[in-house]
Amino acid sequence: MPKIEIDAIDRKILGVLQSDAHATTEELSEIVGLSPSPCARRVRNLEASGVIKGYVAVIDQLKIGLPISVFASIKLERQREEELDRFATAVQRWPEIVECYLMTGQQDYLLRIVVKDLEAYEAFLKQKLTRLEGVASIESSFALGQVKHSQALPIGDPG
Repeated sequence: MPKIEIDAIDRKILGVLQSDAHATTEELSEIVGLSPSPCARRVRNLEASGVIKGYVAVIDQLKIGLPISVFASIKLERQREEELDRFATAVQRWPEIVECYLMTGQQDYLLRIVVKDLEAYEAFLKQKLTRLEGVASIESSFALGQVKHSQALPIGDPG
């Protein structure tokens, strides 16, 4: 995939949209110092190139009754492509898993699982995760509190 050229104005646009995706073209153009038409064109180009993948509402998991975040380290029996693909396909089906990373080191995957309570995690573990073929071990760690959470990427100058 070819590298997409992002200049300082594009970075400003991305910075504004990361903090306020509802910013109007007029607001955005005023902040970044462009007239509305070229600003809108840049946003469309960032969307078309895939730099902007979409727009979402960031929801407070506590306020909707999902206070528990569990980080589960998964070790597979074998790290062959078929087993890795099977695991990746399975986690796509389970909404409780909100993040999944293929890792280096002792564990193969790191999952962030969000549930309403310990009983819900136990049910998820017993009914889904432990039943997945090829899982050798699961190590769960419960988050006591969240110190920082950000969807914003550090897109400042590329220096």
